[in-house]
Amino acid sequence: MSESTAGPVESIVLNDCTTLPKIGLGTYKLRGRSGAAAVESAIRSGYRLLDSAYNYENEGSVGAGIAAAGVDRNQLRVTTKLPGRYHERDQAIPAVEESLFRAGLEYFDLCLIHWPNPKQGKYVEAWRALIELRERGLLRSIGVSNFLPEHLETLQQETGVLPSVNQLEIHPWFPQTETIAKNHELGIAVESWSPVGRQTDLQQEPLLAQVAAEVDRSVVQTLLRWHVQRGAVPIPKSSDPERQRENLSVFDFTLSDEQVDRISSLARPEGRLKGQDPAVYEEF
Repeated sequence: MSESTAGPVESIVLNDCTTLPKIGLGTYKLRGRSGAAAVESAIRSGYRLLDSAYNYENEGSVGAGIAAAGVDRNQLRVTTKLPGRYHERDQAIPAVEESLFRAGLEYFDLCLIHWPNPKQGKYVEAWRALIELRERGLLRSIGVSNFLPEHLETLQQETGVLPSVNQLEIHPWFPQTETIAKNHELGIAVESWSPVGRQTDLQQEPLLAQVAAEVDRSVVQTLLRWHVQRGAVPIPKSSDPERQRENLSVFDFTLSDEQVDRISSLARPEGRLKGQDPAVYEEF
């Protein structure tokens, strides 16, 4: 495998005219001093998109890492997510304000509703709260996570406002080709969580090793490039500085259409890693 260094990270323009880097750092389980150090390292390596959540219990660590890195705040895109237990408007507003206090920030670049929790039926109320917070300047962009097309349609019908981003479980076992296309038709950018198969043997698939050898890159770099070329923003997690830099180095090579299709052929009928179907799964 050839040596590679992280170059400039390309960006996309969202439907609200803000921008989003084409790769970000996932921060799930990056907590405490070590979590802050990992965030600082990532920023120094070139990451400009940081993905956190209220339920990750690490917004303080993310904020500390940002402060330590010393990068101009305007260069960063910091994300948090609103948990299901705070979907009611009078709970959502202070929850986001609390997230800002934890992070030591004046605004978030992106705030997502973490899960729709459709059986509770309150995600529209949560969406209205995010719209209000954006109007107040506490949020630059607003979006959702794990929303199915029917949930997006409800938001549009009830509020006239579509999300700028929908963060979804996407990886070769669960490529979500039609869902990505539907979101793009609506002008919604797509992010990928668990993009390299969190705590599974996905990376051991022989086909991935074959494609990686063909492009002279690591399996993880090959996977991340697969996401980028399919129009999804991957947010891999890593606390290791070397691995962070390796994960960023995906903009100086290209997969062929045939290679992209071969990777997508790994799709499984029940491809979700933990069976978390947003039509029924709920998280608070």
